[in-house]
Amino acid sequence: MTGNNSERRAALANDIRRNAGSEATKRFLRTLPAFRLEKEVPKRLTDLLDRLDEVEAGEVGGERHQ
Repeated sequence: MTGNNSERRAALANDIRRNAGSEATKRFLRTLPAFRLEKEVPKRLTDLLDRLDEVEAGEVGGERHQ
């Protein structure tokens, strides 16, 4: 029974993966507000990314300098 259950789980995972990548699903997701692509990154996010770059630049050998 364990092998049969594993096979069913693998088949289900493959079905989900196949359906998630289908053109119909992609079209549907693009209509939802949470999945719409923005033309440009909002200023708030670019500011956060800039801060992250600054922090990462301050790391030497995996240690942070304060």
